[in-house]
Amino acid sequence: MSVFILRRLLTLLATLVGASLIIFLVLDALPGNAAEMLMGADSSPEAVRAMTVKLGLDQPLAVRYLHWIGGLLVGDLGNSYSYGTPVADLIAERLALTIPLAVMAMLLTVVLALTAGVYTAANHNKIGDVGVMAATQFGIAIPNFWFAILLILLFSVKLQWLSAGGFAGWGEGILPGIRSLLLPAISLAVVQAAILARVTRSAVLEVLREDFVRTARAKGLTRRQVLWGHVLRNAMIPVMTLMGLQFANLLAGAIVIESVFYLPGLGRLIFQSISNRDLIVVRNCVMLLAAMVVIVNFVVDVLYAAIDPRIKASDL
Repeated sequence: MSVFILRRLLTLLATLVGASLIIFLVLDALPGNAAEMLMGADSSPEAVRAMTVKLGLDQPLAVRYLHWIGGLLVGDLGNSYSYGTPVADLIAERLALTIPLAVMAMLLTVVLALTAGVYTAANHNKIGDVGVMAATQFGIAIPNFWFAILLILLFSVKLQWLSAGGFAGWGEGILPGIRSLLLPAISLAVVQAAILARVTRSAVLEVLREDFVRTARAKGLTRRQVLWGHVLRNAMIPVMTLMGLQFANLLAGAIVIESVFYLPGLGRLIFQSISNRDLIVVRNCVMLLAAMVVIVNFVVDVLYAAIDPRIKASDL
């Protein structure tokens, strides 16, 4: 097991290094200059050059990259060009909203998808199966930002049960914060749950044809016990693969949803920083998202081995 985890850790580190290179080079190649943006269009060339030196943008590309990586390793992300505050503080403040939003959306996705997937597989080709699969097809076709607007019209404008936007803040209590994130989480979860439900259904149907299922039923286990205790576990490999990818999609989708609901999360910070040409914030935010995706995939790989020991044995 230790060799398996070590190989996955080396892969994780190599991926993070490659991602950092790509992120740095792509953002550095963008047209424009942060110093010009900060000084304004009417500033003199001398003032722009002075600001360029102050920001360290006059240094060679390799020096700036190594300086950035060195800062990442010690937790020093630099200061924002436009906000004038440490980037780490900005990101930490916004993550307090984005992470709970993504986790809520992921929990809703998993609960809805596993329930629908197992139910439709257990009722294959029956009216319930056809109805749920039709609903999932509809869910896949809906853009999450459009569905978010529909939720606002129904629950905020018409029924007035929830707020149409904004964030109450965790200082007001956990329940008000969760209420503020409920509609955004549902907006993010609906498409991902529809996709995951179809994958779960296919995986469960494939496992249901295995001989051990008939053996378990012959031993006297109920249909529910076989489905949730034996079939689902053996069907989780493709399901967990998709879950890891979906968490990345939820983080990326939060950029749009946070704008729709006017939430002060990481997505809005990235959007505002792009508009302000605050590349140091954009670079660190994108690197953070990439690291989170890579780490989630690493956790999924480790869970593979816990669910199915054959994966660990084949890797050694």
